[in-house]
Amino acid sequence: MAGGFPTLIADALGVDVATTERLGGGDVAESFRVTLADGATVFAKRHRHAPPGFFSTEAAGLAWLGEPAVLMVPGALAVSDDPAFLVLEWIEPGRPTPTTEVELGRGLAALHAQGAPCFGRTDRRTTGSRALPNEPCDTWVEFYAERRLRPLARLAADALPEQSITALHDIADRLDDLGGPAEPPARLHGDLWAGNRLVGRGGVSWLIDPAAHGGHREFDLAMMRLFGGFGDDCYAAYAEATPLADGWQQRVPLHQLAPLVVHAIKFGGGYVAATAQALTALR
Repeated sequence: MAGGFPTLIADALGVDVATTERLGGGDVAESFRVTLADGATVFAKRHRHAPPGFFSTEAAGLAWLGEPAVLMVPGALAVSDDPAFLVLEWIEPGRPTPTTEVELGRGLAALHAQGAPCFGRTDRRTTGSRALPNEPCDTWVEFYAERRLRPLARLAADALPEQSITALHDIADRLDDLGGPAEPPARLHGDLWAGNRLVGRGGVSWLIDPAAHGGHREFDLAMMRLFGGFGDDCYAAYAEATPLADGWQQRVPLHQLAPLVVHAIKFGGGYVAATAQALTALR
């Protein structure tokens, strides 16, 4: 762990670092388990080529998601954008219990219901690995068209075939018809795949690595279904607490489009075909 990173952590926390252990996972940042001289354990990560505001945006997103106190998020102990690093409380791994998925579904429904001041972010900060724009919008149709689908269509010019790029713009034009009933902005995690939900002690779910913004609540749920890892009890508990509008099943490919295009840009391969399949389902 070269480059004085332990010293940065020690200076930020006011406690010497005893040991560090490199952790796997993550495709943009280096992550570490850090034991402090006082015996405490913390989680730390750094980014050698971080875009402006990278970790302060993440810390702000975690705080915003944790504000309603309906789901657990790790607290930020230290954050810096220059040099770019973030220190969070350590989440001790645990095992799921029979109620883990139910509690997550109820908690997610409550989190979404807390709402957001706009679609997007009032601070206008970008989120995610593609730095997608989050300028505030009054409607979800405007937000998803102008802050997600059209920017992604431009970014994907070399990753997707021309017919898929054309279809993305076409769907952006038809969101009034495709998007279902209008809803107020929900408080979204924004990148809720199974790797960004940790199960801690007592089977409690913790949310990490958000791309937090105000958006359509079906987006988080569609993202969860895209890669799996969440139990049926989770979705059932969510539906019992705050049912989705009729026709939500047909809108799953619509909300999965944005993450699919992001993955097609980053990884190519099967994500190009999966994007084309989602586009076909929305014709």
